[in-house]
Formats: sequence, C-alpha cells, structure tokens
Amino acid sequence: MKIILVAIIAISLFSCSQPQTQQAPPPPSLPVASVTAGSRTTYQDYPASIEGTTNVEVRPQVSGALDKVFVDEGAYVSAGQPIFQINQQPFRAALNNALASLHAAEAAYANAQLEVEKLTPLVQNKVVSDFQLKSAKAAQSVAKANIDQAKANVSTAQINLGYTTIKAPVSGYIGRLLKKQGSLVSPQDVEALTQLSDVHDVHVYFALGEKDFVSFKDHYEGATLKEKLQHLPAVTLVLADNSEYTKPGHIDMIDGQFDKTTGAISVRASFPNPQGLLRNGNTGKVRLSLAHSNALIVPQSATVEMQDKVFVFALADSNKVKKLPITIEGTSGTNYLVKDGIKAGDQIVLSGVDRLQEGMVIKPEKTAEKVAAVAKR
Repeated sequence: MKIILVAIIAISLFSCSQPQTQQAPPPPSLPVASVTAGSRTTYQDYPASIEGTTNVEVRPQVSGALDKVFVDEGAYVSAGQPIFQINQQPFRAALNNALASLHAAEAAYANAQLEVEKLTPLVQNKVVSDFQLKSAKAAQSVAKANIDQAKANVSTAQINLGYTTIKAPVSGYIGRLLKKQGSLVSPQDVEALTQLSDVHDVHVYFALGEKDFVSFKDHYEGATLKEKLQHLPAVTLVLADNSEYTKPGHIDMIDGQFDKTTGAISVRASFPNPQGLLRNGNTGKVRLSLAHSNALIVPQSATVEMQDKVFVFALADSNKVKKLPITIEGTSGTNYLVKDGIKAGDQIVLSGVDRLQEGMVIKPEKTAEKVAAVAKR
C-alpha cells in the first residue's frame, strides 16, 4: 500500500514539473462590409440675425414740445402717415413773421421802382444828374434781393412748420416709443423717437468662415460669384424655438471682404414675410444644404478618433486589419461623408473598432450588405 501511495505522489510531482502549453485565443469575429459611393445631402446651420429690408430711425428735424402721438407701439403704418405732432405755434409765428418781412420787402421794391421811373425822364432831360438815377437803380436791386431773401425765409418757415408733423418715411411696423406726449424733442437727441421697420421681406445675415466659404463657392457652377448665386438652392430659416420657417429663402448677397477680426465673411439671405411673423431684431439659424453626388458613406460607429484624426480599420491580407486615416467632408445623420483615405470597394470593420490595433487578425463576418446600405439604418 505504501508503495502505491509513493508512486502516485511521484507521478503527480512529475506532471507538475512539466510546462503547460497555453492555447492562443481565437481571433474576434467582427462584421465587415464594402464601402460604396452614394448621393447624400448635408446640412449646416449658421447663427443669423434678422432685419427688415428697410429699417429707419424716426427723428425730429425741429425742436419743440411733443403735442400728439398718433400711433401705438407695434402698429403698422403706411408711408406718409402722421406719427407725431410737435407744437406748431412757434413755427406758425415764424412763418407769419417771414410773410410780413416779404410784404415789407415787396413794398420797398415798389417804392424803389417808382423812384427809378421818376428819375429816368429827368435824367434824359438833364434836369438831374445821372448819379441820382444810378443810385435809385442800385436801391431797386437791393430791394429785389431783399424780396428773394424774404421768400427764402418764408420757404424755410413753411418747411419748419411742415416738420412739426412727423410722418412715416416708409411703410412698416412702429418700434418702441421712447418719447411721450409733452416731451421736449430735438434733432440733437441721442435716441430716436422710434424705429420703423418694413418687414414685408426680411434680410437674414450670417457669416461663413474662410474654409466654409471656399467649399461653398467651389461646389456650385459659375465663373463669378454672381453666377454662382444664381445656382444656389433655397435655404431654410430655423427660428429660436428650433422650428423651421414655412417659407424658403435665397442667398442674394455676399460681402466684398472678410472681417479681419473674425476671419469670416457676411452673407445675406432674403425671405418673404407677408404675414409679418418675422420682426426686425429676431435671431435664428440659416440652414444651408449641400448635395454630394458621389460621396463615400461610412457609419460613424465604424470609425475611431485619435489626436484629432479619424480612422477606419480596413481588411488586408490574411484577415489582418490596417488602420487608415480618412478625411471627412460632411456629416449626414449618423454617417460620415469621406473625401479621401479609402476608396469604393474597400472592406472595413463596421463595429468593435475601439478594441482593434494595427495588424491584428480578425475573423471577418462578411455581409451581403454594403456600407451604404448599413448606413441607411
């Protein structure tokens, strides 16, 4: 019995002393599909400010007390409609004074003309000297000049009297009324009486960075910016509540130069506003669409980002993976539109890429679906 026990212990010790061979784990099974090209439209939003096509400050052109305010804040007014009334009494008095001066000048001219008519035959008959007639004609010329000056004063007084009624220069909506009835107003006031905005159509201003601008203008046909503007698609206005404005707009102006401070260029889009839903000072976002006719479509889940670069893992020989950097030219939903780095027909790993390393062997699970089809899901 002892002999058997010793033999068992010896066999156990011998087996423990032998090195054990560890089997390598099998390669991971990961889905792989071919990259194909397809048509996609990408969208980019830009912060924007909204202005009426005409936005003017209403200011007094004469000083005085504000007697009447004919409209309320937010009211719609037509061009030429009275808005404010300044006290007219001082200006009527100035007009009457100018008219009186005109009448006096006309009387003085009539008197000077009579003097000339009286002296003319006397000079001809050599009863009086020629000097007296010349003096009378000079006085007549002065009287005539005084009439012209008096007429100008009357015209000025009439204009100033007309300025006491402040009328709407354009049709539009009244802003805040910063002066109330009884307030003293003057052309030198820092603040305007109100602002008047014509918002039948609105201008929406936004800015494009230099890179976006180059991509934007290179994408459309035309030799000049003017020709390119004619080929631009309609743009969408996204309001502050993230709802889309119902009417499309169009880009009709690009600034002549970049802002040196921001490195951006101003762009204007015009939108119809027949119901007046948009007002001057509103904010929102302009949504630009960009069509890509032959873009390589890769799901974002098939990419990994490292040090500001985006990579995919392509299937190489012997089922090894190769990490390739790709250049992104746009985003469509959860997909990247790839400019270069891969080509149509390349097979890439669709998921689990965060666990892969360069040269790692995988067991590809090839599907009948292409990457473009997978990306549509």
